[in-house]
Amino acid sequence: MRKSVTAEFNGKSDALYFNDGQRRIDFVLVYEDERRKETNKKGSNVKQRRKRQAYESNLICDGLKLEATRSVVDDKLVFVKVHAPWEVLCTYAEIMHIKLPLKPNDLKTRSSAFGNFNWFTKFFQVDENIIKPEQEFFTAPFEKNRMNDFYIQDRDTFFNPATRSRIVYFILSRVSYEVKDNVKKFGINRLVNSGIYKAAFPLHDCHFSWPSQDVSCPNERYLLYREWAHPRSFYKKQPLDLIRKYYGEKIGIYFAWLGYYTKMLLLAAVVGVACFLYGYINQDNCTWSKEVCDPRIGGEIIMCPQCDKGCPFWRLNITCESSKKLCIFDSFGTLVFAVFMGIWVTLFLEFWKRRQAELEYEWDTVELQQEEQPRPEYEARCTHVVINEITQEEERIPFTAFGKCIRMTVCASAVLFWVLLIIASVIGIIVYRLSVFIVFYAKLPKASNTTDPIQKYLTPQTATTITASIISFIIIVILNMMYEKVAIMITNFELPRTQTDYENSLTMKMFLFQFVNYYSSCFYIAFFKGKFVGYPGDPVYWLGKYRNEECDPGGCLFELTTQLTIIMGGKSIWNNILEVVFPWVMNICRLYFTASSTEKKTPRWEQDYHLQLMGKLGLFYEYLEMIIQFGFVTLFVASFPLAPLLALVNNILEIRVDAWKMTTQYRRMVPEKAQDIGAWQPIMQGIAILAVVTNAMIIAFTSDMIPRLVYYWSFSVPPYGNHTDYTMKGYINNTLSIFNTSDFTERSRENLDSDLGDHTTCRYRDFRYPPGHPQQYKHNIYYWHVIAAKLAFIIVMEHLIYSVKFFISYAIPDVSKSTKSKIKREKYLTQKLLHENHLKDMTKSFGVIAERMGEVIDNNLRPKVE
Repeated sequence: MRKSVTAEFNGKSDALYFNDGQRRIDFVLVYEDERRKETNKKGSNVKQRRKRQAYESNLICDGLKLEATRSVVDDKLVFVKVHAPWEVLCTYAEIMHIKLPLKPNDLKTRSSAFGNFNWFTKFFQVDENIIKPEQEFFTAPFEKNRMNDFYIQDRDTFFNPATRSRIVYFILSRVSYEVKDNVKKFGINRLVNSGIYKAAFPLHDCHFSWPSQDVSCPNERYLLYREWAHPRSFYKKQPLDLIRKYYGEKIGIYFAWLGYYTKMLLLAAVVGVACFLYGYINQDNCTWSKEVCDPRIGGEIIMCPQCDKGCPFWRLNITCESSKKLCIFDSFGTLVFAVFMGIWVTLFLEFWKRRQAELEYEWDTVELQQEEQPRPEYEARCTHVVINEITQEEERIPFTAFGKCIRMTVCASAVLFWVLLIIASVIGIIVYRLSVFIVFYAKLPKASNTTDPIQKYLTPQTATTITASIISFIIIVILNMMYEKVAIMITNFELPRTQTDYENSLTMKMFLFQFVNYYSSCFYIAFFKGKFVGYPGDPVYWLGKYRNEECDPGGCLFELTTQLTIIMGGKSIWNNILEVVFPWVMNICRLYFTASSTEKKTPRWEQDYHLQLMGKLGLFYEYLEMIIQFGFVTLFVASFPLAPLLALVNNILEIRVDAWKMTTQYRRMVPEKAQDIGAWQPIMQGIAILAVVTNAMIIAFTSDMIPRLVYYWSFSVPPYGNHTDYTMKGYINNTLSIFNTSDFTERSRENLDSDLGDHTTCRYRDFRYPPGHPQQYKHNIYYWHVIAAKLAFIIVMEHLIYSVKFFISYAIPDVSKSTKSKIKREKYLTQKLLHENHLKDMTKSFGVIAERMGEVIDNNLRPKVE
């Protein structure tokens, strides 16, 4: 049995060993002593104590060593230190198929891809004198009966701390603590969730700000903080091997993916900034914008009211400033950038697959063997007995096929309800836009030639867009916070069998919700706003009351840009505040109360206990945040070329913020193996395919590029205008149809504002026949030609980009030739090494047998002495 509870420890705050100074602490369990609690629930306390005692007794029976000590701050807290002896580590390393070193490997030489530029890239590298490169080994799944084949120089270091923690957590998750109705209840997670234990975690190896006084301590946490998480190291490459060694492959692959994504964003950001500068430099040459701003052209064009009540006739030149901004984004550079991003996203995904394959080789996860066990929550509900069709043996399942169908129906209905709730919120924003547009028209000054900077830039359209975008972002954040809890509840009710099934199910629910939540308003502005408005004499109404929104004369592209800027920028700022401020404040409060209650040195296990718990889904939220950003960068990039630049800046901060959180604010996570980024890879591929369609449609239907091109290339054709050369002069006049004010409906006529005097005609954005024409107010031939050009553009652009994407996917193999050769070479040499060692053992055994047989034969043939 374990030692009785003691308050002694060796006085060193970074002590990582039992009180004997020999046995290493591999895990720590924390509970509150019921006998010192001030509570009346004595019966419940006795049950909890019995379960805990049974659990710890079973841990000892499985070979683990336990030692308990009281907190130096709160004597109600008891810390149970767990140590796995050599025999236990060897046994479970074989069960878990853990790959361990056979002999040093001289094949894994990582040559630099920059050649003569090493002097430049060295500036961004981690100092190898501080973080030394890891020695590479041939590895193989561990087997106890072939222990002599493995590279065991020191039993204390053969299993590194991360591997030891994995093995101990594997045991802790499978040891039972109670048998009820012939069903075993087991697992440390259930004990923590039920409050029997308050926490369970592996230890950090030292404080992040200074190295340990123990000369044998590798100080990996301190090195990670200094060379990775510290703000002054933001420009350095990530020490991925050390991250993987300290936190495990699952966290290592996340930071490898995030770093690679950020590196690829650099190219997209450069091209995006170049396209933005192209539009900015050429905005003064934008002919149609000049016509809007010209008092003799835009100032003389009287536009029809955009609502039925309170909206006046207005002059086109009041949109001068927004038309100038639109010229920056709605330019030829936007088309080039949209095509480039369609190719860029394919290059990123294909090259990431190759990088991922390299990491699988370097981190020994190529043939990852791990039989995932059912979740304790799943096994606890296994009460129905059925006959397995394959083994013909009895097994327990949580519910029948009918019960499973009912659960899936309930879960699908709940998800559908929340998706509809988001759509309802979008409709609410649309109604807000329609309502507040009238208010802004009434409140803002109506003078078109004012020099007031507020009136110059803050038109009713702009004010409506900005306020609606801010409100939309606030609603997105609120719904997101609510749905996170609901999605977890739904997934728990669904009861997936394994942790991977659980995460995949939660991933699809959360991504579907986030996709609708974040992108629905952008889809509305890009593809619906201003598309179904009718014309002044026959407007289209929402819910029979609200008149549909119209776009500015230059289209809705600038409004989409504004929406993306606010949501994307606000999301980045909000997430970084939550990720930095919340854990920092919580830990400061805990440290304050700890410091005020004692002046004694607190041991390492107690310091780590007061840190924040990241939880099993912590990494899931980090992936989700980045995938949503990936959608903004790809799906709507045709309207906002600076999106990759914002994402690049955010990701540079994100890497260091995540590193800072994990290194300084959170307990050490249990290391986990992982080959890839899981379900997020196909999600990114789906976004990449959808992005081609959305960007083509944004250019065709949201921007004004196609009508301008049709006008430019169709001179001397009567339906398109009377220009006699390739020019954009007269374009604005050509794209505005004429309406006779006498044709207003009674509903519109009674609310008309006549601030600009009596007008017999006004203009509106559409391609329709003028009043007096036999087909007045019907779409003219120009409209149908523009529609045909838009559809042709979408088909050509999609087929062009998809062809290039498929060619790139075919031309770039998922695994490079050199990596394949290295994998085959290592596998061959490993098998050869094991085979040679096996032959040596057999030869030695045969030699001993032959020697003994020779002795027997000699004894039998030797003449007997009478």
